[in-house]
Amino acid sequence: MALATLGIVALDCPDPRALAGFYAEVLGGTVEGDGEWVELKVGDRRTLAFQAAPGHVPPKWPGSDGAQQLHLDLDVDDLDEAERGVLALGARPLDTEDRSRSWRVYADPAGHPFCLCAC
Repeated sequence: MALATLGIVALDCPDPRALAGFYAEVLGGTVEGDGEWVELKVGDRRTLAFQAAPGHVPPKWPGSDGAQQLHLDLDVDDLDEAERGVLALGARPLDTEDRSRSWRVYADPAGHPFCLCAC
């Protein structure tokens, strides 16, 4: 028997509404809230939240002087098409040189690493 169930994954960031908007463009869904806490509702039961963190310092990837903390794996049908889309939305490439792999690593506009993964 589990002791708990996973609720919401929340990302600290300087501008919750802006980062929620970025992920809404990438994942679809509905942005709810404003101010210190904003949620992105994706589908029936999935929520990604964004919390204001003044002085937010993005994780380093890769880096031995700071952990990446966490990253999101986002499944896509077409890596090249998804890459063009996230870059147009303000993501920046972190590890995309090896085009033979089934995944590529980017940073969202607040600096959180995420992967596009061929499904």
